[in-house]
Amino acid sequence: MFRLSQFIRTLVAPPAEPGEPVKRPAASAGPVVIWNLVRRCNLSCLHCYSFSADHDFPGELSTAEAFRVLDDLKASGVSVLILSGGEPLMRPDLFDITRRAKELGFYVGLSSNGTLIDATRIGAIAAAGYDYVGVSLDGLAPTHDRFRRRAGAFDEALRGIRLCRDAGLRVGLRLTLTEQTAADLPALLALMERERIGKFYLSHLNYAGRGNAHRRMDAMRRTTRAAMERLFETALADALAGRPREIVTGNNDADGAHLLMWAARRFPERSAALERRLVRWGGNASGVGIANIDSRGDVHPDTMWGHHTLGNIRARSFADIWEDRSDPILAGLKQRPRPVGGRCAGCRFLAICNGNTRVRAEKLTGDPWAEDPGCYLTEVETGMTETGTGPRFHA
Repeated sequence: MFRLSQFIRTLVAPPAEPGEPVKRPAASAGPVVIWNLVRRCNLSCLHCYSFSADHDFPGELSTAEAFRVLDDLKASGVSVLILSGGEPLMRPDLFDITRRAKELGFYVGLSSNGTLIDATRIGAIAAAGYDYVGVSLDGLAPTHDRFRRRAGAFDEALRGIRLCRDAGLRVGLRLTLTEQTAADLPALLALMERERIGKFYLSHLNYAGRGNAHRRMDAMRRTTRAAMERLFETALADALAGRPREIVTGNNDADGAHLLMWAARRFPERSAALERRLVRWGGNASGVGIANIDSRGDVHPDTMWGHHTLGNIRARSFADIWEDRSDPILAGLKQRPRPVGGRCAGCRFLAICNGNTRVRAEKLTGDPWAEDPGCYLTEVETGMTETGTGPRFHA
């Protein structure tokens, strides 16, 4: 996750003391684990990465097995869990699992489509003590309902967001950027302001699940750049006004390079320090700082790598699976610099983006180390030359 607002705040008000205000977990810490507790979902969204549907899927972890997974993750150094699906609220023991996770000291987030957050459930959701609840919106009602393939889904999701907010939960919006959803970005940012929502997450489309089947929806480079520039300016306005709202992005680590070039124009005297922070941030964290466990206990490098299994937590500990570099995908993801090819190999921003998202390359070419087709930077910006190498960025 690219913490855009935090980086921009360092441009507006540089830290008074030496140190790093935007940090990744230490190498010895476990990754953030996104756990798809259940594959069942009451919606069938066009861009779903897990091919979820409204029926039961066989072989999912039992409650007792889920508790053992929690103990294993704790012993492996994991401290942050994001409970997802499918729709996690369709799992009957969700709150039992949440309670156990909180007792063990995990930071626990809930990722939901929001439609099942109603007056009958909000009390239990609030009592569970989630540190954060993220709800996906693909735009205003016409766009959202079309992507979610159900009339009224937007109104139900907005109701859920309001109930969480009013119950004192930290809640945020998530938009998956496509050519069809980009036009609603300004309206969603206005909705965030109007509804007093503290966080906005823009996710670039990744080619996983139905998202791969519908990858022609992916935002073109000009659309992506315009969306990111709007987020830069929104985060800058927040920082100047002292508003604590958070804007973050995910699934396209070219965002860091784009921010650096924007900062070189707007804050030239501070862009060198920003570059150092971005290099320390390190770009794409799949297989390093992000992990995924699916509903059957299979472990993946992240949620978009559901087609590539590293091992099953029923058979091996999470730590053993996560550190086993005999898997060539995991070994390559953990390597720095990664063994990327094409224009990624010679890009001057490689130390910032870490080769971007490998799933898009693998889905489009069959080679996980090919250049990322989702990178929206131009050849001039990447610093490519006829020899395939380019200079590092120097503000």
